[in-house]
Amino acid sequence: MKIREFVRGMTRPRMGRRLVSLLLSVEMMGVCVAVFDRIALGTDPCSTMNLGLSRLTGLSFGTWQLTLNALLMLIVLRFDVGRIGAGTLANMVLIGYTADFVMAVLDRFPALLTLTLCMRLAVFVPTMLLFLLAASVYMAVDLGVAPYDAVPQILAAHANRLSFRAIRVCWDVGVMLIGFALGSTVGLTTVVTGFCLGPVIAAVTERMKGFYGEA
Repeated sequence: MKIREFVRGMTRPRMGRRLVSLLLSVEMMGVCVAVFDRIALGTDPCSTMNLGLSRLTGLSFGTWQLTLNALLMLIVLRFDVGRIGAGTLANMVLIGYTADFVMAVLDRFPALLTLTLCMRLAVFVPTMLLFLLAASVYMAVDLGVAPYDAVPQILAAHANRLSFRAIRVCWDVGVMLIGFALGSTVGLTTVVTGFCLGPVIAAVTERMKGFYGEA
């Protein structure tokens, strides 16, 4: 049964379009995470924690992103392997290491460290729009989700008294607080992704159904 669920998650209509969209979206999310970090306006909750762990241990952000999700995947494999697909692996590997590469490139321009708040906000707005769009496309292709996202879904499926929204909020807040305690910045990006990502994903997914061969 689990093997059939895994195969079903790896095969969807119009796979060519889905795979191209998947690769472009995860790469763009990695670029955006790097920009968010370097303009010091915070990142999404998961990245906030992994950036804190990266700075604490000296391991790269991409390595921590991969390690955390690999550990969480053990839970997903045990309880709901159908949530794993090509998108799961792409998220685990590409976002973190793309962010590492882009951060290294940005560090070659020390003038970025002296940007005024207005300048940082001018960079933030288009970057946030790109991040929201990329994350929405990543979900719309329906090729599996990152273990970080799958675990609260699994918890919600097994919790009778708590809604998914409540579990997801507690999950993100807990992870964010760990990151903050480790010295990561919690800022505008963290707030905007928390309030806007869900509605944007829903809107984009609905509009892209036809593009991916779904009714």
